[in-house]
Amino acid sequence: MASSVVEKFYSMEYGPAPEDASEVNKWLDAHGRWFGHYIDGAWTKSATAKFETRNPATGEVLATIAMADAADVDRAVKAARAALPEWQALTGHQRARYLYAFARQVQKHSRKLAVLESMDNGKSIRESRDIDIPLVARHFYYHAGWAQLLGDVTPIGFSGEFRGYVPVGVVGQIIPWNFPLLMFAWKVAPALAAGNTVVIKPAEFTPLSAIALAEIADEIGLPKGVLNVVNGAGETGAAIVDHADIDKIAFTGSTEVGRIIRKATAKTTKKLSLELGGKSPFIVFDDADLDSAVEGLVDGIWFNQGQVCCAGSRLLVQERVAEKLYDKIRSRMETLRVGSPLDKAIDIGAIVDQVQYDRIKGLVETGVKEGATCWQPNLTMPEKGLFFKPTLLTNVHPSSTVAQEEIFGPVLASMTFRTPAEAVELANNTTYGLAACVWSENVNVALDVAAQVKAGVVWVNATNLFDAACGFGGYRESGYGREGGVEGMYEYLVPAWLHDELQGKPVTSLPEPTHDGEAVMDGAPGSVAEFGIDRTVKQYIGGKQVRPDSGYSYPVYGADGKQVGEAPLGNRKDIRNAVEAARNVSAKWAKTTAHGRAQILYYIAENLVQRRAEIVAELAKFVGAEQAAIEFDYSVERAFAYGAWADKFEGTVHNPPMRMVAIAMKEAIGTVAILCPDEAPLLGLLSLVLPAIAMGNSVVAVPSERAALLMGELYQVFDTSDLPGGVVNLVAGKASELGKTLAEHDDIDAIWSFRDEAASAMVKLGSIGNLKQVWTNEGRAYDWFDPAQSEGRTFLQHATQVKNIWVPYGE
Repeated sequence: MASSVVEKFYSMEYGPAPEDASEVNKWLDAHGRWFGHYIDGAWTKSATAKFETRNPATGEVLATIAMADAADVDRAVKAARAALPEWQALTGHQRARYLYAFARQVQKHSRKLAVLESMDNGKSIRESRDIDIPLVARHFYYHAGWAQLLGDVTPIGFSGEFRGYVPVGVVGQIIPWNFPLLMFAWKVAPALAAGNTVVIKPAEFTPLSAIALAEIADEIGLPKGVLNVVNGAGETGAAIVDHADIDKIAFTGSTEVGRIIRKATAKTTKKLSLELGGKSPFIVFDDADLDSAVEGLVDGIWFNQGQVCCAGSRLLVQERVAEKLYDKIRSRMETLRVGSPLDKAIDIGAIVDQVQYDRIKGLVETGVKEGATCWQPNLTMPEKGLFFKPTLLTNVHPSSTVAQEEIFGPVLASMTFRTPAEAVELANNTTYGLAACVWSENVNVALDVAAQVKAGVVWVNATNLFDAACGFGGYRESGYGREGGVEGMYEYLVPAWLHDELQGKPVTSLPEPTHDGEAVMDGAPGSVAEFGIDRTVKQYIGGKQVRPDSGYSYPVYGADGKQVGEAPLGNRKDIRNAVEAARNVSAKWAKTTAHGRAQILYYIAENLVQRRAEIVAELAKFVGAEQAAIEFDYSVERAFAYGAWADKFEGTVHNPPMRMVAIAMKEAIGTVAILCPDEAPLLGLLSLVLPAIAMGNSVVAVPSERAALLMGELYQVFDTSDLPGGVVNLVAGKASELGKTLAEHDDIDAIWSFRDEAASAMVKLGSIGNLKQVWTNEGRAYDWFDPAQSEGRTFLQHATQVKNIWVPYGE
């Protein structure tokens, strides 16, 4: 009996639909399948070392690539430095035209670039063609717009947008192998738009895309030296990171390498942005459209073979619908097609390299040993090549290896929850914080959970959406800094005045104290108590005056060299208590309305005014009467300024080119440690503490050692200004010791140092443990009396991190 049309429709299977690779092979053959570096507008002819790049789907060698050594990197950096004046001398419009031309050429060569990407990386041609290439072009178009709006570079900053900012200089960029084309655009487009020159290193597994894009730079006549591409492995990347004439490092890759780079740059003034690993939660509530959630999972974890830093690799599903959802997932997994990346009918391509394949396999085996149940569909796999079946792990414990470590493969680890609060707790039970998905038909639940999840990007009822206008980047050990949008532009800019300082202007500092500052016990010979002055200043922790754990204090001397009192000598236990107090109040303070925080800041200003006479008198002991009066008045003004900013430094709503809005929320970082400056001891402290608390952070501050007695005046102001206990904690002592403890403390989310160069290096090195955000003055003395240097958006940007929440609309 003949089959019906309906029966035939449902019994049809996809046949192969191979993409033609002949043009790419012609291109490879035209180069003799050999590629050097692109330095100063020319291609190198020889190399002392080389490596091969292979097609992971077949194992065939695609080309041989020159391996850059330190000398090659040095030539590239020198070329970039030499090109910088000419590139910055162009008008904003001229730079915009180059970026626009780059976008047009990407579109012209789109098919060749897509095929090349799939051959070198192993990803599906549909992904390369339909996702990566359009986004590459979009980034160059979008940043051509910023180049136009930035205007011309002048010594005092751009003439258009971002006034007061200038390009950071020569930028070293290191990109990974999972999105070679897209990462190139994410890094290069904003750097060039901002007026910088670039030395970029693609991953050793996937160098061909960057080489092809360097050819496009030649085609559009980009001035020589503006873009330089050097190929190689870790040693080449290290040479870029270590080069003394690079002003900024932008890195995307593993958290482990991110730590190495943070350590390598700690004793330098290099600006640093890190986009690192992730273990993103994919949260499904019981009211979600489960069929849509399943399709979201396909894009969330099996897109690009799961080799995505923001992959939704942890499925958190509400208990009531868990088994129903698992059945749907298994059914959908049976329909996934694994095969040649150049087959337009396949869903999952090849794993990039044998070492990555072995890691995925080993972690799945570990998960099973630790109690997880492994399920894989019954799929026909290619006979050769690095292909891994899509995998579902259920019965996963939150502390198991597969729930905590980034697998970076097509493996989904699932857990269940009962309540939204438990979902948030599970979602945040990781050291990472890159991305998250929330699936619910209840917009109240979705947005409430999205706001609580510690991630830089949250997609609501969607996944893996990107746009050049919307910032992307992580919290915690997923790194810091943003790619794309306004936030991404700031990564390649620096305040004009600070740029001048970093280029070698002399550093000013206060004279060293004339006394050795040895610690003395209260009442001991030589102490202030012996002279009949017994006003003991204490630490200020959790809203209370607390004696130092050490039981010691140290003498404080005035500007005339005479001892004027004693300050408590803090230690590790004082820091522990202060951090605990700050952590306890952190979440509540962050949830306080911006208007409420503003009112408290205005109240602090009021109470400062009420105590003007005694504060000025105390401050005069250290800086003289004239500066004390001026410094006090500026301090009051600064309190008013951040009261004004508290409810005005707001997020934005982006309009990406799809039926969604992306809400860019500026969020508090958490608990911020601050090493306050010696110069302008009152104004410097308040100029740092006030923006931090205005944005909802709690603070542990180490005041100037020379003027720590001012704490006695400040905590009385805080106590009478309705500031919740623990929002501001003041711990006096030796900044070198207390700063190290704070930098190494895993419950500190960010640390700011405004002391000497040694302190800047020390906090960068100490931050490596949990990769906390670091902001330092690089040992340069700020002019705290100049609002252009010491007040406003720069301070607020460092006090916040941006979370982009993507929300769909329409049916």
